[in-house]
Amino acid sequence: MHRYLDIDAWPRRAAFEFFRHFDKPYFSVCTRVDAAALKAHAACVDAGSFSLACHYVALRLANEIEAFRYRLESGRVRIHERVDGGGTVLRDDDSFGFVYLPYEREYSTFARRGAAAVAAARARGAAFEPRLDETALIHFTTLPWVHFSSFSHARNWGREDSVPKIAFGRAERDGERLWLPLSIEVHHGLMDGLDLGRYVLAFEAALRDPVAFLQS
Repeated sequence: MHRYLDIDAWPRRAAFEFFRHFDKPYFSVCTRVDAAALKAHAACVDAGSFSLACHYVALRLANEIEAFRYRLESGRVRIHERVDGGGTVLRDDDSFGFVYLPYEREYSTFARRGAAAVAAARARGAAFEPRLDETALIHFTTLPWVHFSSFSHARNWGREDSVPKIAFGRAERDGERLWLPLSIEVHHGLMDGLDLGRYVLAFEAALRDPVAFLQS
């Protein structure tokens, strides 16, 4: 049974009705977060890769903050009970494919299954299979060659696309800090700057003590 938001009782109904009819109803922020402690922990034996650790933090927070699980569905707002991750992987022939990362609350399980999914998506002959109709996702992309300060995503304007999109860039050292570019793009009909701000603050808090976050 699908669960939908009671729009009539939603305090931000007026904002929803206003923004959902925009030609470009999306807004985004681009910031940077200190990922030094997370990278150090990910380098430990059996701690998973730094990339998968970043994806885990982002995906877990998206599951914990309800607005990141809202999706437009024929004019209604569906609330997914869980969202997984969909990302891109680079193959040896310089083409890219899609990888899907099922959300697991336990980080060790997520890292193990995520590593297997990445390896399968990188394999020679792996199919190019974007899941266009699946909305219980967070769309991820990584641009490890660029320490970007802004980012934009490809869009199909004919679709009712309300899936949040998160991008990671090249991490750069600055003394003891490791600055990781983080771009987050969301549908303004479904959330506001307050929701996005809470997400970024939670992301920063997780990175201040990643061992506790990953093990909790």
